[in-house]
Amino acid sequence: MKAAVVQLCSGHDPDTNIQSIQALVTEAAEQGARYVQTPEMSLCLAGNRAKLAQFSGADILEEAALKFSRLARKLKIFLHIGSMAVPLESGRFFNRSVLFGPDGQPVGQYDKIHLFDADLDEAGAYRESEMYEPGNTATMVPVGPFELGMTICYDVRFPALYARMAQAGADLFAIPSAFTVPTGQAHWSTLVRARAIENGAFVVAAAQGGHHENGRTTYGHSMIVDPWGQVLAEIDHDRPGFALASLDPAASALARKKVPNLANLRGFSLSVNHDLPR
Repeated sequence: MKAAVVQLCSGHDPDTNIQSIQALVTEAAEQGARYVQTPEMSLCLAGNRAKLAQFSGADILEEAALKFSRLARKLKIFLHIGSMAVPLESGRFFNRSVLFGPDGQPVGQYDKIHLFDADLDEAGAYRESEMYEPGNTATMVPVGPFELGMTICYDVRFPALYARMAQAGADLFAIPSAFTVPTGQAHWSTLVRARAIENGAFVVAAAQGGHHENGRTTYGHSMIVDPWGQVLAEIDHDRPGFALASLDPAASALARKKVPNLANLRGFSLSVNHDLPR
């Protein structure tokens, strides 16, 4: 199966973002991609709750979903919209990833479980939980010959999530993201490749890239990695575009046979002794 990552520089306006998605997804599908993934917050990348609410109303989401459904059906592809902000009665949002099947019907969705809440010293504090409500359910769905595990961005730093799905049969992981430049330069490739290697699975990771309307700058470098950790395709910059790679499900089985860490995994207890001299 041929897969594609679509790299965007999403702004506030959903219509403008949808036009970019439609153009790049269509071009990727014309080059043979059957599974096409867009980044986190593809529909609207906003920096505060008020702006996000302005461009993420129920009518806007309904119209966007209809357009994505028609696009998937027209191109006969699995179209994975990396994520959209879905409003809740609490005033917060779910950071929701949605997968449309080749018939245009939604076949899977996932609400981002791990939210980035951190004290950043001189940069102040960042609280993703002030805008978003965390999900609590990991999601897997068949995509062609693969079993896809759906995750989003910050999830990549929590290996147990991927191990749990790999043990349940996932051999392809989605990590649509919007990494900032400093963490992207330091960690992006290492984290994505690590999740592939330790689980013997393909990873498809579409990313936001460039300077956004809300003032944020993201790293880009969308990539597709095989179960041995080899980068099959990468957009080696932060501008919009797409990249493709062919995925062979036999490669996952072979990697897990060579390094059977999932099969060898054991439970254990933890002993902590504070009485020893330091």
